[in-house]
Amino acid sequence: MQLNIGSTDRIIRIASGLVLTALAAVHILGIWAWFGVVLMATGAIGWCPLYAFFGWSTCAPHSDVEAGKV
Repeated sequence: MQLNIGSTDRIIRIASGLVLTALAAVHILGIWAWFGVVLMATGAIGWCPLYAFFGWSTCAPHSDVEAGKV
């Protein structure tokens, strides 16, 4: 499983997931706010199945020089 969520995307997912889950827990938002758990999980592991399905990635591109292959 290759990472497809970049660092900024991960931070946004985890933060928004925390907010949604907290608002669902105190009954301010409805049951759909529990989707925040999915956001937190995908942000924590760095992989999103929807991104993988569509071939998207928010990770920074790595050149061969940065990877030490040159």
